[in-house]
Amino acid sequence: MKPLVERRALVTGGTRGIGLATAEALAEAGHSVIVTGRSAAGRGPKNCEYLACDFSDPDELESFAAQVAELDLSILVNNAGVNKVGSLAEYDLADFVRIQQVNLTASFLLCQAAIPGMRERRFGRIVNVASVFGVVSKTGRFAYSASKSGLMGLTRALAAEVAVEQVLVNGIAPGFVDTALTKRVLGEEGIAEMVAQIPMGRLAQPREIARYVKFLTSDENSYMTGQTVVVDGGFTSV
Repeated sequence: MKPLVERRALVTGGTRGIGLATAEALAEAGHSVIVTGRSAAGRGPKNCEYLACDFSDPDELESFAAQVAELDLSILVNNAGVNKVGSLAEYDLADFVRIQQVNLTASFLLCQAAIPGMRERRFGRIVNVASVFGVVSKTGRFAYSASKSGLMGLTRALAAEVAVEQVLVNGIAPGFVDTALTKRVLGEEGIAEMVAQIPMGRLAQPREIARYVKFLTSDENSYMTGQTVVVDGGFTSV
């Protein structure tokens, strides 16, 4: 069913995984959806517009944020993310900075760009895609956990600031999802190890996470803000 009002949505990292599933869900709900990816030759899912931006490049990100400020967004889903596993002693500063830039700084700048229009219309929905590793962590994940914990903090603080203007800001903290990033970071053995620790005994599918994002960005969510919903198959419950 189409919404009473068609709204413009931006989903970062919307060419695969959770971002792709979210973009498809929002498009199916009747919204005008824009997705981002790093490649100039990239493309988004069916019925979605595509914009290229490498969030790890500060100048490119700043220019893109200025573009976002002119898009008249009602929905923003900050989903783009990167990860690298490694020990503290061996970790390069450049990699640590890059992860914060893509996972946290980009979300801050895009929120900053989108919020004025949302405030003016007295309607906005922002969802920041964090991670279960913003709630708990594991050896070698300190850079990723730092970025995702920071994103959860940004979510709480921003929600408090803009709630009076009917802009709702929430987060999703997925557990282990069947995506290319999960496969690349964990490998087959790592995935098997993680699945053994998940009470439901399997990885999530991207569309399962997208359903929660769809709710949080909809009119059905009229009072929930400042929260990060953990969707992890029970991983953090044991």
